[in-house]
Amino acid sequence: MKRISVLMATAFVDMLGVAMVFPLVPFYALRLKAEPWMIGWIIASFSIAQLVSAPLWGRVSDRYGRKPALMVGLGASSIAFVVFAFAGHWWVLMLSRIVQGAGGGTTGVVQAYVGDAVEPKDRAKALGWISAATNAGVMVGPALGSLATNISHKAPGLIAAVICMVNVIFAFYWLPESKAGKGGNAPRPSIDAAQIRPVREVVWDVVARPKGDVPRLIWIYAVGMLGFNSMNSVLALYLGYRFGVTEKTIGLFFLYIGALSLVMRAVVLGKVVERLGETGVMRLGSLALVVGLAIIPLPHLVPLFALVIAIIPIGTALLFPATSALVTHRAPKAELGQVLGVQQAFGGVARVVAPIWATAMFQLAGPSVPFIVASGIVAVVSVLAFGVRPNVPDVAKAT
Repeated sequence: MKRISVLMATAFVDMLGVAMVFPLVPFYALRLKAEPWMIGWIIASFSIAQLVSAPLWGRVSDRYGRKPALMVGLGASSIAFVVFAFAGHWWVLMLSRIVQGAGGGTTGVVQAYVGDAVEPKDRAKALGWISAATNAGVMVGPALGSLATNISHKAPGLIAAVICMVNVIFAFYWLPESKAGKGGNAPRPSIDAAQIRPVREVVWDVVARPKGDVPRLIWIYAVGMLGFNSMNSVLALYLGYRFGVTEKTIGLFFLYIGALSLVMRAVVLGKVVERLGETGVMRLGSLALVVGLAIIPLPHLVPLFALVIAIIPIGTALLFPATSALVTHRAPKAELGQVLGVQQAFGGVARVVAPIWATAMFQLAGPSVPFIVASGIVAVVSVLAFGVRPNVPDVAKAT
């Protein structure tokens, strides 16, 4: 539990820095004369870099340990925030996103850490706690970023860079390796490379056997991310169009959504998993996300919009941690980090495609259209989710 607590603190501080700058990207890009469709590519550049780096981070962590991979990734993020602070052109803004994405490919490493350190029956709950920590960062970060713009437009990036470097130091001294010895500080023994398949074989397995246990789960994760990030990519633009939200007020919306997500993942998720099992939770989350995305365009008043948008963090809090937990149960132990890295890579493809098509659709077809299409995309996830065989513990609960 101590290791997971430290990992939660690391994840929170990391996401705090990320969330300080992410909601500002569309506004900064517009100030730098970028068109709406360019904003899609700026946002997507993060995911392109993450797509390339995630499987490699997973493989490195399988062989040399989770902690070194996490620390290098955090260091790369710090550099990216400095670049963001001094961006004087939209392509420099994109460069900062690329560097940050390369460092952000370690999400699968965090999930693999949980797979190493937590008993199978508690993994969905632990992943929910990690997600709660990151969502606490999502909740607080945008508000801090918005406040920092009152100092100067460089302040959010520079503050985020300092936060990230402090996190590197914290991880170095306090985060133990997930396969440490009894004393808690012994290095993780490296795994023979012969035990780990090449990355291309794991990727091909997902493509060639989409109905297999692990490939199906990876597709559920990726397609779900496609729908969710399609919404996320245009939310700031939509709020500006519908309610006149600016870079100084956008943080309040993310604070609200983050608070809901935090409560769901830290308090509610574990209880729902105990009752429905991970497979049932995954299915329920996909259905909630379908409904939430479909009705986002309906409200024309902020209070009603607040009620509708609440369904989104409920859906994501149920869907993604449960899916990742099922992957940790069914992936080969020797290549757990690599498999979760491949999952993040497929999610990265979704994150690349989502902002590109969603921002273009926002500009060409209308502000409401991306949300309706995203709902249809997540409906595919629901179909896939109902084809997943339950875990043995899930079956035991049902009987």
